[in-house]
Amino acid sequence: MNDRAESFVIEQSLPNERLDTFLRRRYPAASRSAFQRLIEEGHVTVNGLRTKPTHSPRAGERVEVSWPDPRPSEVEPESIPLDILFEDEVLLVLNKPPGMVVHPAVGHGKHTLVNALLHHCQGQLSGVGGVARPGIVHRLDKDTSGCLVVAKTDEAHVALSNQFAGRSVHKIYHAILCGELRMERGEIRAAIARHPSHRKRMAVDEDRGRSARTSFQVLQRLDSATLVEVILHTGRTHQVRVHFQSLGHPLVGDLTYGQRQNRRLAELTDYQAPRQMLHAHELGFIHPRTAQRLTFQAPRPQDFREAIEALRGPGWR
Repeated sequence: MNDRAESFVIEQSLPNERLDTFLRRRYPAASRSAFQRLIEEGHVTVNGLRTKPTHSPRAGERVEVSWPDPRPSEVEPESIPLDILFEDEVLLVLNKPPGMVVHPAVGHGKHTLVNALLHHCQGQLSGVGGVARPGIVHRLDKDTSGCLVVAKTDEAHVALSNQFAGRSVHKIYHAILCGELRMERGEIRAAIARHPSHRKRMAVDEDRGRSARTSFQVLQRLDSATLVEVILHTGRTHQVRVHFQSLGHPLVGDLTYGQRQNRRLAELTDYQAPRQMLHAHELGFIHPRTAQRLTFQAPRPQDFREAIEALRGPGWR
């Protein structure tokens, strides 16, 4: 075992918070379940003693986190082409195609981005949390295309995750909305939480939700639809999709949040999108090793361009 250990002193007591949740916020590269496992296995101590995930952090306590060597991944490498925008020894940025699942899960055990990265990186991958897997610092939905950064080392993974958690990462999306958005630009501030009855959906919920902020401006007005540029100031699950649904303008092709509006769009234009029309157009961050500011843009995929053409209508000039 060749553990890498870090220690720090808790500055403020948090009687209503669990240790595993506290560590998840401090080290966003690792999941809460990973910290539960690390605590139970003795890789996290408080004042030199083993503790429980439910322990409430108290001011003055010294917490030590010992990152174990990663366990081998059970996911099989696959030779799948990747559209790489940038790569060096610590990270890579790629243009994820629509339809590709990021992480293997039930029903998606193969042909995922993780399978492709295991083959491409040949073992040079971050293992934050104790499992050897590609360092997916942030995720895109299966049907969302565009810029995604991957960490090859633990240090890069933690540094990039901290930038995402600290909201210093620059994220611009392009989206096609159902309907004619009246305003030219605007901002949506609405907390997002898990939907109370549909567990795979999110919803605006000011009582239970986490704060979320989205800015937007119109790029092009289409036939019964609107192309917008979106800046994400926070990174909540399904944030763009939920925020625009709250305005009454769900994404074209998003049947989870806008089935009725998409049915109406198809009646008006005779166009049905193959997926939700959301593309991560631009991503900017500080390189964790060189401290240089990097910005990348991913070209719109073919189906996104075809949607714009189809929704321009026969009378477009």
